[in-house]
Amino acid sequence: MEIVFATNNINKLKEVNEIAEGSGISFILPPEGFNPEETGSTFAENSYIKAAAAAKLSGKVSLADDSGLCVEALNGAPGLYSARYAETRTLRIERLLKELSNISNRNAQFICCMTLVSPDGQVLNRTTGFCKGHITNAPHGNNGFGYDPVFVPENYNITIAEMNETDKNNISHRGNALRQMINYILNTNL
Repeated sequence: MEIVFATNNINKLKEVNEIAEGSGISFILPPEGFNPEETGSTFAENSYIKAAAAAKLSGKVSLADDSGLCVEALNGAPGLYSARYAETRTLRIERLLKELSNISNRNAQFICCMTLVSPDGQVLNRTTGFCKGHITNAPHGNNGFGYDPVFVPENYNITIAEMNETDKNNISHRGNALRQMINYILNTNL
């Protein structure tokens, strides 16, 4: 079964296909011209906007995620604006570490909301996944993307960027949300 995954990010597409491996579901990129504006005020709203745009463009059932890093001491920031917190990945990490420089509470969590949408724009299912942990004082590791070099998951002593793909996918917010969604898809006649 093929489902459109509403992203232009090849790394994210690769990651969801690795998580879905063996399920009988494969994810493909949306058609050319996919570029919706994320105007929602929640992860759920943004995931719907992306999934509905991909479904309309492709005429196929589409799945989208919206995710971000929510830091307790920063009242949930960068949150919805995680990818727009600064111009580049390096600058986003630098900004985050600077804002936490004199703060002892470094608790944080990644949140991922996924929405599955029919070609006519109807929400078929929505799932949410979490990965709790804390922010380090400096980046470590070269794997992954986003804030992975400064995030240590609960019960680990290394950052996500120091993990291999299999370990990351087993505990990640995206992996948790996607496994719930795959379970729904496999138990529903789409």
